[in-house]
Amino acid sequence: MKDVPLTAVYSSPLRRAMDTAAALAGPHDLEVIPEPDLREIHVGEMEGMSLETFGQNFSQFLVDWQTKGDAVDFKGGENLGQFRDRVWVVIRRIVQANPGDNVAVVSHYFVTATVVCTALGMPLTHLVRVRIQPSSRTILEFTEGCQPRLLLLSDTCHLKEK
Repeated sequence: MKDVPLTAVYSSPLRRAMDTAAALAGPHDLEVIPEPDLREIHVGEMEGMSLETFGQNFSQFLVDWQTKGDAVDFKGGENLGQFRDRVWVVIRRIVQANPGDNVAVVSHYFVTATVVCTALGMPLTHLVRVRIQPSSRTILEFTEGCQPRLLLLSDTCHLKEK
């Protein structure tokens, strides 16, 4: 991203996101702007659970998620609708503060997938259909008066050895 003229870099306050954001911001002489609402979804009781344990204890949750979408609660956490609203508000605020500029937003899997679904008008029941690779680039274009456009999804070309 050193050849892309960035005007701002926003990040989840979690360390690995902030470290990645600092690497992006450095070549542009920018300070990273920590944004608490870019943190990952709060999954409550499911935090740190293995997939095996999750499947044994929360199989009904998976069924509900794919049928009820944003109304499904993570026990002790936030529901997908609350999460989407939290994330979308900050994305809209970033877009409004940087009209027409190239801005980097460093965050996490569910944040990125939720932003893509919301930008494209997809219900959150489709969230599981969006795959985001670690350290990948997803590019959305926000133009005033137009619907957001997805230009790039989960690109990892920059990670391949030359």
